Amino acid sequence: MRVLVTEPLSERGLELLRTDFHVDVRPELARGDLALEIPPYDALVVRSQTRVTAEVIEAAENLKVIARAGIGLDNVDVEAATRRGVLVVNAPQSNILSAAEHTFALLLAQARNIPQANAALKAGTWERARFEGVELAGKTLGVVGLGRVGAMVAQRGSAFGMRVIAFDPYVPRERAKEMGVELMPTLEALLVQADFVTIHLPRTADTEGLIGERELSLMKESARLVNTARGGIVDEAALAKAIEDGRLAGAALDVFAEEPTTESPLFALDRVVVTPHLGASTVEAQDKAGTTIAEMVRLALRGEFVPYAVNVSAGAEVSEVARPFLPLAERLGVLLTGLAQGAVDAIECQYLGRIGEVDTRALTLAILKGVLSGVVHEPVSYVNAPIIARERGIAVSEMRSAVSSDYVNLVAIRAETEDGEVSVAGTLVGKRNDQRVMQVLGYDIEMPPARYMLFLTYEDRPGIIGRVGTILGDHEVNIGTMDVGRRSTGGTALMGLTLDSPAPPEVVEEIRASIGAGIARFIVLPD
Repeated sequence: MRVLVTEPLSERGLELLRTDFHVDVRPELARGDLALEIPPYDALVVRSQTRVTAEVIEAAENLKVIARAGIGLDNVDVEAATRRGVLVVNAPQSNILSAAEHTFALLLAQARNIPQANAALKAGTWERARFEGVELAGKTLGVVGLGRVGAMVAQRGSAFGMRVIAFDPYVPRERAKEMGVELMPTLEALLVQADFVTIHLPRTADTEGLIGERELSLMKESARLVNTARGGIVDEAALAKAIEDGRLAGAALDVFAEEPTTESPLFALDRVVVTPHLGASTVEAQDKAGTTIAEMVRLALRGEFVPYAVNVSAGAEVSEVARPFLPLAERLGVLLTGLAQGAVDAIECQYLGRIGEVDTRALTLAILKGVLSGVVHEPVSYVNAPIIARERGIAVSEMRSAVSSDYVNLVAIRAETEDGEVSVAGTLVGKRNDQRVMQVLGYDIEMPPARYMLFLTYEDRPGIIGRVGTILGDHEVNIGTMDVGRRSTGGTALMGLTLDSPAPPEVVEEIRASIGAGIARFIVLPD
């Protein structure tokens, strides 16, 4: 079999691939006509510069796996690959330590003006007074996102004698306490206290533009901001303006909204330290990425189960009974997190009916992937999901039974949170295995999962459905489907809606206030 490598890969990774396959290293194709050259190859190994588009995938007649030697997959059309049955894999744990260390390198460089002083001295000027810095000891480090990288940064902050606070609504308070970190109830509470703020979140619809003009105005004038997570989370124009106006002491960034870039208002500011996305650029990280990717390619081309596949349903070694349930299981996990809106302490995955007779471990991994995706900074895969869950103190259990009173098959999830129990369940129906959500928070409903979903609990009384529809209509949000579950007439009911467009927070709040909803949750599911 033939493997095409279009960008630098560690020598160890190449050696592992060459043990079993014919390997062509062609860096010119990272910017060249890849679609023309791809047809003979069984595997494609890239980094961030090669654009693996739907056109490339369509031309890849023999392609079985696309491997990204790193974390991000912005340059790979995963949906097109999945449609063609092509596995997409990455190396999600290869650069965690490197990213944490680079965060602290930037934090120290910013605090002590190291790049500026270095440039000035090499230019022939000795300016000790100009580059006076600040100490870290005794300062407050605010960590936004307490995932694996965030936790490592917090640990290093403590070692420097800093008070460490964090905002992450999905981390249990006891887990943070074990780490010596004080959890803040809101992002605003963190921003007003921190001397240094460091971002460790994924870039999602919820986090894009998270740190904007309003958030920057809450920070101390002596505070400094560090971002090594993803570009777009911080409004770069607002950040530049805040530093120019003296409302912020400085910043250090490794990531930008558009990459690669050589132009930004931030680049002209002396109090800003920048690097060109070097978080993973260490010998060790690249070596880990290379060897991990080589192993994933070997597994994929042998037809074995590939743990780091981001579209595992295209893979092998999953029971034919369980395989169709993988997308549903992941969506149910996302739904569970959205309903909980906070830290989950324990998860029980239940498999009832025929599905309870087969190996369901891959389904549990899919559930965990859904529960954690969008909650932690690092991409979640079928291997690191249980590791991340364990690190967050989440207990995971399975219950299987061939007996199901109401359904041929049912996947159900129960979770314990600080505020009580949250539950969801779903199944597949018909010859096309259409997905259905069958239970939410203990209420029986039946609705297809959709990109945008809204769930409301309220006292069952006339006029509620019309009022919800009117408010959404007034804001030009169209309802796709709607179902109501209730336990008794006049008791508490649950309304579930699928929407054609997002419901802004202010619209959800208007609905909640209008109908006196106990719970109002707008949730975005993966496509």
